[in-house]
Amino acid sequence: MYDAVVVGGGHNGLVAAAYLARAGRSVLVLERLGRTGGAAISTRPFAGVDARLSRYSYLVSLLPDTIVRELGLRFAVRKRTVSSYTPVVRGGRPTGLLVGGDRTRDSFSALTGSEREYEAWEAFYGRIRRAAGRIFPTLTGPLPTRAELRAAVDDDATWRMLFEEPIGAAIEEHFADDLVRGVVLTDALIGTFAGAHDPSLAQNRCFLYHVIGGGTGDWDVPVGGMGALTDALVDAARSAGAELVTGHEAIRIDTDGETAEVAFRTRDGEGTVAARQVLVNASPQALAGLLGEAPPAPAEGAQLKVNMLLRRLPRLRDRTVDPLQAFAGTFHIAEGYGQLEAAYAQAAAGRLPEAPPSEIYCHSLTDPSVLGPALADRGYQTLTLFGLHTPARLFPADAATDTAHDATRDALLKATLAELDAHLDEPIADCLAVDEDGRPCIEAKTPRDLERDLRLPGGHIFHRDLSFPYADGTTGRWGVETAHPNVLLCGAGAVRGGGVSGIPGHNAAMAALGR
Repeated sequence: MYDAVVVGGGHNGLVAAAYLARAGRSVLVLERLGRTGGAAISTRPFAGVDARLSRYSYLVSLLPDTIVRELGLRFAVRKRTVSSYTPVVRGGRPTGLLVGGDRTRDSFSALTGSEREYEAWEAFYGRIRRAAGRIFPTLTGPLPTRAELRAAVDDDATWRMLFEEPIGAAIEEHFADDLVRGVVLTDALIGTFAGAHDPSLAQNRCFLYHVIGGGTGDWDVPVGGMGALTDALVDAARSAGAELVTGHEAIRIDTDGETAEVAFRTRDGEGTVAARQVLVNASPQALAGLLGEAPPAPAEGAQLKVNMLLRRLPRLRDRTVDPLQAFAGTFHIAEGYGQLEAAYAQAAAGRLPEAPPSEIYCHSLTDPSVLGPALADRGYQTLTLFGLHTPARLFPADAATDTAHDATRDALLKATLAELDAHLDEPIADCLAVDEDGRPCIEAKTPRDLERDLRLPGGHIFHRDLSFPYADGTTGRWGVETAHPNVLLCGAGAVRGGGVSGIPGHNAAMAALGR
């Protein structure tokens, strides 16, 4: 009999285990795979190449400093020198928008012909930062009511644009330039399939979580890659006394509300373990399956993930920007406002976007430690691309065997790289490194791939659409509760879940401890 069994050794499960063990509880973590970390891992995906990439999740914004401090994590992040660069062709010449550093104002003026958009940008994000500073601290406490959160924001206009009206209305009200509008809208679409004016406000919820991290909205580079975080969490959980076992797949949870039994499967057979509480670091769909209950509404991911290793950064057609600057932040591709809306409409109609929007960042420019010394000395760089508006419905369901899926993925990757090449002075393919077998160092993952590899429902990186961070009468005190008093959800599908944050793990631990 353990005080708590944690099902799933992803980063949230490890956070929960560390907190519970530090509080003196006996804790067992059951992980299905042969390693812990879930989607927050670092791997060497290219044969014979000494480059350790954050394969599925890349940057850190929502991880509270309090979790790092309270668990004594030996983990650090670094700030990026540039926020973003977005290339475009205007008047027949290549140009772009560089945000970050002392060139921001001049870049806005050169692109748009005046300082109006820059001033609107500063005013818009000033309001966002003020709201972020008030919302983010609430994420690790009991859920506030809607009225309490609105009082904390204390700005009716900001509340309305974030929580009540489609974010497209605010973007169109504040900005006139199509490219500037598009750069703002991208934060509403990462892992979310929605239009700017979607009445469900799914895009608003996505936007909110992308701009409130740390109270600033900054997205930072994890030193050593994302696996450095989960390695630190493993150390914290074990040093506190938690037991972690891999290769143990939970297959059933039986509970009477006071005690529970978790059945599991290993290569050698099946077994059971008893617990007073069970914390499930898996999707709501997986939780329902373990409990033998009806599953929630299906989820659908909508992204293409591409990892690359380059021998060198490509030259840009816009010669006013050094590639070292352009790729240091988020490099936006085909993400004008009109382009994003057109891509959404085409995907919603069942077609691959003609000009697939995506964004890229280069981890190794900020943290070269992910490269082996020989690669770093030779100027190699990593590139991570995240494609938008590619919902799972566009890909045949059986990603493991259906060649039609691979053909669709290849077609999407080709079109996506063509949009990137349109702004480069040399094809990205010419810059790719090769592995020990002479194959280009590039891999692509569709939602179906992520569903197969990580059991993300529908390939949804947040397990389901994000929720506003307040109580609505069905959420429980911490947003992790289920119909069973001693079974808690500590994965990304919890209220205030999504992203690499540790917040669901923290909140489930607090609920389990009765705090």
